[in-house]
Amino acid sequence: MTVKKLLAISATFALMSCQNNMKKSEETTTEAPKQNFEISLAQWSIHNQIWDGSIDPMDFASVAKDLGYTGLEYVNHLYVGDMVNYPMKEQGLDAVLAELKRRSDSLGMKNVLIMVDGEGDLSLDDEAVTAQAVDNHKKWVDAAAFLGCHAIRVNLFGASDPEAWVANSVRSLKALSTYAADKNIAVLVENHGGHSSDAKLLIRVMEGVGMDNCGTLVDFGNFCLRRENDERWGAPCVEEYDRYQGIEELMAYAHGVSAKSYAFDAEGNETTMDFPRILNIVRDSGFSGFIGVEFEGPDADPLPGMAATKSLIETVLIN
Repeated sequence: MTVKKLLAISATFALMSCQNNMKKSEETTTEAPKQNFEISLAQWSIHNQIWDGSIDPMDFASVAKDLGYTGLEYVNHLYVGDMVNYPMKEQGLDAVLAELKRRSDSLGMKNVLIMVDGEGDLSLDDEAVTAQAVDNHKKWVDAAAFLGCHAIRVNLFGASDPEAWVANSVRSLKALSTYAADKNIAVLVENHGGHSSDAKLLIRVMEGVGMDNCGTLVDFGNFCLRRENDERWGAPCVEEYDRYQGIEELMAYAHGVSAKSYAFDAEGNETTMDFPRILNIVRDSGFSGFIGVEFEGPDADPLPGMAATKSLIETVLIN
């Protein structure tokens, strides 16, 4: 074989190699960003133990760390209000927050968000009432910023008329999200019953607000649109939004995910929903970040249900 032919063959292979490298480079640059998932504990999972005094809410960080979680999702009324009593309560919210931050920091735990309840309905027709509710929520925005959380979770309860509900919700969320933006805090709406569990309506609210720091906290379990006698809580559900469709729709605006669970069989499968299917919807949406374990089963001891929920998340999304 002549030198001329060898050079020609070499040039051909070089060109092919260059083309292959360019192709790989193009594939690399168009590849979706790596999704990173961590697991946080929603404090509501242990609310009965906090209410009965067997767990001090100030110990939340150590309880969660001992169970293998890396993030904390606080519930505001597990620290304030008549339902809870613990030694530090009488020292006031500022002292409580300072101690919670000290403990979470010392344990290397990430404060993720605060779930806010009991501070007034944000979607009522009365603008004076909703303006007061917005003001009531601001102290929890401040608390979240102090703790190093990225968000607070709010509810949208109020008007029964869907169109009024959308308009009222947009008005309140714009006001609260504007305040929260200066604190680098997101305002997240959970699908939590009534109109907020109608994913299409809630998406209209998100579109109406149109702010980067306003989004959804997608809960796997709360898709009841209407209960008997139009009760907000407690009564049997008589109308429900499709769970899987709703989760897929709301993930487009998700800044957080609440992996609600209720019951497990002996093999560790959640028996009320297709948990792996839902987790794959979460992954396919492109979401990254903390997924909160929120076990809400009837068991007196929530720890096995919490562990089973965490294990499913790890099996499908992490391991």
